[in-house]
Amino acid sequence: MRNLLGYRVESIDEDEMSGSGGGGARAPYDVFINHRGVDTKHNVARLLYDRLEHLSGGRVRSFLDNKSMRPGDRLEESISKGIEQCRVGVAIFSKRYFDSDFCLHELASLVEARKIIIPIFYGIKPSELLLPEAVVESNAHAPRDIERFRLALREVKYTVGLTYDPATGDLAELVNKAADVVMERIHETEMRAPRRQMMIASRL
Repeated sequence: MRNLLGYRVESIDEDEMSGSGGGGARAPYDVFINHRGVDTKHNVARLLYDRLEHLSGGRVRSFLDNKSMRPGDRLEESISKGIEQCRVGVAIFSKRYFDSDFCLHELASLVEARKIIIPIFYGIKPSELLLPEAVVESNAHAPRDIERFRLALREVKYTVGLTYDPATGDLAELVNKAADVVMERIHETEMRAPRRQMMIASRL
């Protein structure tokens, strides 16, 4: 079978993924932070993770690879689970974002799962969201994946997001604004869920 990222994996028991075999099930993720670690792991990505935890009093659970995975976790399966569970995806685009296969696969999976995506353009403009020719011409990706990446980038390119210039911008302001937007979107999904349940019940 293949997971959301398109990688072939063995079937995994749900209890194993939830962590129940290691001392209790873990709550589902609300937010998935898609980012290029070498550019943003120690600044905007980590600060946003901490800010969301603080704003929600720990109620909102975010997936950030170096914070959410434990020794022994399977990389592709953990990421796929985080994407599947999340209600909001935050895609942090930076100069070296396109060098990462994982970044591109994660973004394509978020778009294909029709998740709410909040783009953050960190030192990069929306017009620069183009798949580099080096990626297209390499033999590392199947033609199907190249098309997935292009479609995902095109989708996010025309999604309203937040822009930030590392040379002149206020990082605290960016993180606070991004966290507020994420919390608003999560609240909207929570408000829609009861209405949807009422509509379904009325049809029965």
